[in-house]
Amino acid sequence: MLLGKRSAFCRGLTPVGRILQLEGYYVWCCAPVYDGAGKVHVLFSRWPEERGFLNGWLTHSEIAHAVADSAESPFTVTGTVFQGRGPGYWDGVTVHNPAVYRIDRRYYMFYMGNSDGTAATQRIGLAWAEEPQGPWHRLSDQRPILDISADRRAFDSYITTNPALLHDGGEFRLYYKAWDRYNDGKRKMGLAVSREIGGEYVKHPENPIVRFRGPGRQVEDTCVFKAGGRYYMLMRDMGVYSRRSGLLMESADGIHWGRPLIGYEKADHYFHDGNNRFERPQVLLRDGKPEYLFLAVQGGKYGTSSGGVLKIHEFGEV
Repeated sequence: MLLGKRSAFCRGLTPVGRILQLEGYYVWCCAPVYDGAGKVHVLFSRWPEERGFLNGWLTHSEIAHAVADSAESPFTVTGTVFQGRGPGYWDGVTVHNPAVYRIDRRYYMFYMGNSDGTAATQRIGLAWAEEPQGPWHRLSDQRPILDISADRRAFDSYITTNPALLHDGGEFRLYYKAWDRYNDGKRKMGLAVSREIGGEYVKHPENPIVRFRGPGRQVEDTCVFKAGGRYYMLMRDMGVYSRRSGLLMESADGIHWGRPLIGYEKADHYFHDGNNRFERPQVLLRDGKPEYLFLAVQGGKYGTSSGGVLKIHEFGEV
């Protein structure tokens, strides 16, 4: 049973349905963005069904593109738009965790890549394109845009992953997950800031900015947005209240966060198909207002995994 308080954001969510149920593939990490004409594009991770769910994303994930007239319309898959580059590159094997943003008429995609098909080499990269369907060009060509810290006492000395960008005034804030494997073994959230989207990202001195004390209390898959002058962080709960739902936190400055509330219920609450865990929450905004919540969920038509969409009906005080 959930012990946390349900946010107004959570209470205002209603199901639209599953999207991107693709035969022969696992689908994950559905990152939505509007284009200049109002169509909805989704960059998503996928990998072959025969590679399995638990490890296939580490070794065979690619990023594909789909488009629809609206978030509630059928999506058409146009194809693969981004892949690992092969031996010798930091992102040579798998690419995963896309998060896409339209800034000054260009599109920017933060993503996770690895070099050897294991968790240990996960790092964050950045690419850009004139159109969401590509072609995509790497800005983090020779090295990640956000690497690990060299000091093993740091919370992010093992991996950097789950990127989420917030363009806030004159700076770019890159929120990310790290697995503090060399210390307490927990997943925590950090922040790095740059004056330019493709510039040097400086890690915040108060990192990790989100961590939870107590056995098994951790989080991942953050999405950060700003509405009504306040900052909001939506993420997957990994034991704070539940392992099947999401958390929502509010902040006045995007650095110091209030107590977590329930951001969304488990998947079966909305889709009633026996699959309980949502991951990879991504908010689609229009004119700065949250409209839809995109997530990843196992199961679906082919018994693999797909995207899922919820309508956001109420937002203000969380």
